[in-house]
Amino acid sequence: MITVTEATATAGALKSLSDEGVSIWLDDLSRKRISTGNLAELVATKNVVGVTTNPSIFQAAIGSGEGYEEQLADLAVRGVTVDEAVRMMTTADVRAAADILHSVYDASQGADGRVSIEVDPRLAHDTAATVAEARQLAWLVDRPNVLIKIPATRAGLPAITEVIAQGISVNVTLIFSLERYREVMAAYLAGLEQAAAKGLDLATIHSVASFFVSRVDSEIDKRLTALGTDEALALKGKAALANARLAYEAYEEVFAGDRWSALESAGANRQRPLWASTGVKDPAYKDTLYVDELVAPGTVNTMPEATLNATADHGDIHGDTVTGGYAQARADLAAVEKLGISYDEVVGKLEDEGVAKFEVAWQELLDAVTKSLDSKGVEA
Repeated sequence: MITVTEATATAGALKSLSDEGVSIWLDDLSRKRISTGNLAELVATKNVVGVTTNPSIFQAAIGSGEGYEEQLADLAVRGVTVDEAVRMMTTADVRAAADILHSVYDASQGADGRVSIEVDPRLAHDTAATVAEARQLAWLVDRPNVLIKIPATRAGLPAITEVIAQGISVNVTLIFSLERYREVMAAYLAGLEQAAAKGLDLATIHSVASFFVSRVDSEIDKRLTALGTDEALALKGKAALANARLAYEAYEEVFAGDRWSALESAGANRQRPLWASTGVKDPAYKDTLYVDELVAPGTVNTMPEATLNATADHGDIHGDTVTGGYAQARADLAAVEKLGISYDEVVGKLEDEGVAKFEVAWQELLDAVTKSLDSKGVEA
């Protein structure tokens, strides 16, 4: 049985994070989470104020079939294509989650209470198709608190601008490099400027930029381990935090500039940095590392449930752990480069792999749904 003291401590760690200006979002969604009341419970008891999804999350949820049997049977009877079936199921989950979070959306003036859904990852290098898919997803979900996820590929950047210009709120995903992050912010500002020129209400447009964290350490630590020197090993576990902290520095710079000031005067909302991939991959590191050490006002941290629970249990929230560390962050990344590990090569590899992993997960999801539809005697 949880004692009053234990319950207070649990609430305290997450509440402290929220009080520091960090919005806690859950990086997971499934039909079961919705139907059992689990998502509503996390909102009520764990300070969760948003939800993110991606192709891997839906592959795990729908691939299991749990909770989707009735809808799959209906879709099979209708003889829909597998692509349509997947979109009907994923958008139904996002719509239901958005309804659960609508009161949070209202209370935060639209900043939180958000649920994200990603464009088909196979379109990541096709600007026009990404824009069309984003419009379709916004129409299908039909909730004001949805965020359409667009990957920060070279083709994704103009798509971000165009979708924002049409008044659709966006979660930009798969950001690994500082240069690409600055391009993402510029794409957002350009979209807002175009939206303003059309006479749209900028106050209704929101965006987050999902900057990935743990995968940077996974890739760079692997290279540091291969070098094996004391100097190399001493740098393990530092690159991801350094990268994220310098991203926040870039965010502060962009949203203090004249270009932003003009948009802010017209009612625009900042594009908040969102820390993604915050589950720790290396068991040698504290499991709340990418929460405790990335506390800064105006950010979002989207966590898998294990990280959420770990933070509630033993998170060490002790104020802003980002803005005072810019000089050290630059030194850490410079030290990695000095050892012959190319920052540009690493982040480029991670972007390519990120898109590829989502494509594989999406194909596995399509294959699983095809099998389910076929088992009901209907052509997929």
